[in-house]
Amino acid sequence: MKNWKLYVKTILVPVVLGGIVGWFISSSIMYDNLIQPPLAPPSFLFPIVWTILYILMGVSYGLLVQNGQDSEDISSIYYLQLFVNLLWPLFFFVLQWRLFAFFWLLLLIGLVIVMIIRFYRNHRGAGLLQIPYLLWLFFAAYLNLSIYILNG
Repeated sequence: MKNWKLYVKTILVPVVLGGIVGWFISSSIMYDNLIQPPLAPPSFLFPIVWTILYILMGVSYGLLVQNGQDSEDISSIYYLQLFVNLLWPLFFFVLQWRLFAFFWLLLLIGLVIVMIIRFYRNHRGAGLLQIPYLLWLFFAAYLNLSIYILNG
């Protein structure tokens, strides 16, 4: 009984924060009006993908918390990367700092790599659950840089 409450909490934190940011920036999202690079997905897929990634993120962190492995080191990198993640759409959509947003994504990718390594050392499954997130960030970096180049 205790475990499901733990996972509800660890899943809800990134999902709710991501939802708040999404709601806040929704009027600034002009993705469909931008010149799109090859492989650019339709805009309706982004909230679906991010929700799945935030759920995986919460489950992954929950595995560490459940096993008492949420050290200060683990929690710090987890919440730092989440904070950096949540700022990216503000830079890209609201402020339209697309080149800055690309470099911000590179910072996020670095943080997520560190997080994956730390998670993996403590719980193999927790580390592996973050791989889709990292792959999506690489794809997002491609989209971000391509949109910057194509749209000036």
